[in-house]
Amino acid sequence: MGSLPVALVGVTTTSPASPPAVPPSANDSCWCGSGRKYKRCHKPLEGRVLPGFVSPMRSVPAHIARPPYADTGEVRRWNESAIKTPEVIARMSHAGKMASEVLRLAGEFVRPGITTDAIDVYVHDLCIARNAYPSPLNYSGYPKSVCTSVNEVICHGIPDSRILEDGDIINLDVTCYIDGVHGDTNATFAVGAISEQDANLIRVTEECMWRGIEAVMPGRPLSDIGKAIEARAKQDKLGVVRAFIGHGIGEQFHTDIQVLHYYDARNNTVMRPGMTFTIEPMITLGTWQHRMWDDDWTAVTADGKRTAQFEHTVLVTETGVDVLTGGPGAASPTAPWSR
Repeated sequence: MGSLPVALVGVTTTSPASPPAVPPSANDSCWCGSGRKYKRCHKPLEGRVLPGFVSPMRSVPAHIARPPYADTGEVRRWNESAIKTPEVIARMSHAGKMASEVLRLAGEFVRPGITTDAIDVYVHDLCIARNAYPSPLNYSGYPKSVCTSVNEVICHGIPDSRILEDGDIINLDVTCYIDGVHGDTNATFAVGAISEQDANLIRVTEECMWRGIEAVMPGRPLSDIGKAIEARAKQDKLGVVRAFIGHGIGEQFHTDIQVLHYYDARNNTVMRPGMTFTIEPMITLGTWQHRMWDDDWTAVTADGKRTAQFEHTVLVTETGVDVLTGGPGAASPTAPWSR
């Protein structure tokens, strides 16, 4: 789960009007009840994802250990060491493997005809069954246990009443909090039969993530990661989102390490053994620019074109990198060219 907005406002808690099966004529009144002509209201959004009804926040049993923000939604940061001890790394490896398993199962659950809210229920229950807290829940007020980002939604999509359709693509962003640490991972899945263009977008995005992972090396700057990701995306003339980035992770969901997914020489923090952070490129069919929905969470591509994302939590080792959310059973277990 990438860098997040700090507040949640305007989340839809009452059911919005739904578009009719046959849209109005351009000069007719819009179906939404705004009183505006359809051509000046919802017509430009035809084919795009629209917000649905957001159900109430789900509870977590009292016996499950929870992060400091769980009850209040207030995120308080502290000075967490960038270099993790072997004991913390062991806990993070466990949390990472758990998040990886939950993500894989959630991906297998995806199909046409279900709502993104149903996916949230499923992920929430998977976490609870493993005695883990779903980290997104109430993080700065985020109201759900997973992020579900469909089609042109770049990241942080809030699960709601929207029904998945054949041909959609959806990113599921799962983070588990257990033993006092977070494990964070995501992947993009096909909903039914998708276009070749969308399949290629998903394939290249996964490759971009792994190119970034391969660039992790102690003594090298973080900018190497963005350089590798951007170079792979450019081979297919795809965009790389700049507004949302990878982040340090550990006992806090987000720490000070910032991982850009494009090249910027100023991203010059030197990687050192024991560092843990996420690599989570968001790749688009069009522009890298974005706009925000009124909920202050959901980011969509400015041109409405589709986007995909993959994410792993990684550990810098003495000789390279260890992928804490990869390996057997993961949605993206290893680099595609090695499996």
